[in-house]
Amino acid sequence: MADVYSCNENLGKTMRLTRLHSGSVLDFFTPDLTTLLELPLAGTAIAAGFPSPAEEYIEIALDLNKELIKHPAATFYARVKGNSMVDAGIQDGDLLVIDKALEAKEGSIAVCFLDGEFTVKRLSVREEGVYLMPANAEFKPIKITEENDFLVWGIVAYVIHKPR
Repeated sequence: MADVYSCNENLGKTMRLTRLHSGSVLDFFTPDLTTLLELPLAGTAIAAGFPSPAEEYIEIALDLNKELIKHPAATFYARVKGNSMVDAGIQDGDLLVIDKALEAKEGSIAVCFLDGEFTVKRLSVREEGVYLMPANAEFKPIKITEENDFLVWGIVAYVIHKPR
């Protein structure tokens, strides 16, 4: 089933995503890299403080596929369901860019397969074992044991969300 998400309706640009898996926490998609997704980009940085009226704003093209995807064969998108990672800036409905080629390390935000379900959590490697750490005080850390069916599936490279 192919889902198409509009990136900029005014320019008629769309990013095509093909649904791979739908779960209770994440919906997985693969990007279509065969089409260019060039969008205008302001030629200068946008000030978050005092604006500079003297700056000229020259538009250049930016292809989001090239910007966000470093390892095309190992990159997937996932739509987040839930709020266990809100304090890490990941909210319900956000789109994650997941790179399976990136190395999992202490503190990485990872998409993990745990006992038949996918979840997104921060990795914590301690002397007593590996923990999946939520970024919301309402959720408890998950200690990985030998009894768990566990795999770090990929590392979150980017989080895309709408302003709230």
